[in-house]
Amino acid sequence: MPLIAPSILSADFLNLGRDIEMVNNSEADWFHLDVMDGRFVPNISYGMSIIKTMKKKATKTFDVHLMIVEPEKYFAEFKDAGADVLTVHYEASTHLHRNIQAIKALGMKAGVSLNPHTPVHVLEDIIADVDLVLIMSVNPGFGGQKFIPQALEKVKKLRQMITASGSHALIEVDGGVTLDNAPSLVAAGADVLVAGNTVFSSPDPADTIKKLKLAGK
Repeated sequence: MPLIAPSILSADFLNLGRDIEMVNNSEADWFHLDVMDGRFVPNISYGMSIIKTMKKKATKTFDVHLMIVEPEKYFAEFKDAGADVLTVHYEASTHLHRNIQAIKALGMKAGVSLNPHTPVHVLEDIIADVDLVLIMSVNPGFGGQKFIPQALEKVKKLRQMITASGSHALIEVDGGVTLDNAPSLVAAGADVLVAGNTVFSSPDPADTIKKLKLAGK
């Protein structure tokens, strides 16, 4: 069964403690936290202080996705805030190998994310070094977007690359994940499903998480 990572970007920030507790008590595996700087993407979300506050109540893995320029400036601060998995964008990392090594040196799992236009083959020389590859199935920056169908083929190609290289990297998919497309994504090779709007706009978020968890059956 896939790991399920509800995206806090879609939570109700007026009732954030309630939503965190819901995820704690659900069958979700991770919290997915999108950090946006208004430069790499046209939106600003939240930073280290908010993540540190959420960590006081959350009981599951913090999967932090940095959609920011010069991410290497902040690795230690995100570790201190509570990040367990830290993902940077290929498109924002001039020295990607150095960034991956720096994240691991701080004791976090290291991930790399690809925008919809970026082909998976750019990771051939580093796939053995990363713990996770995040495929963006929408254009990064805003929640609630529709799934880009080409992402499914990218997941298949990435799974082939990981298998051929002997890498143990997980494949994560973020953007427009629904109960309808989740089974196809898992069948294509996805290990982790990020779901924001699908979970938090549901009349029963915990039940929706449970159904997403069953997408691999």
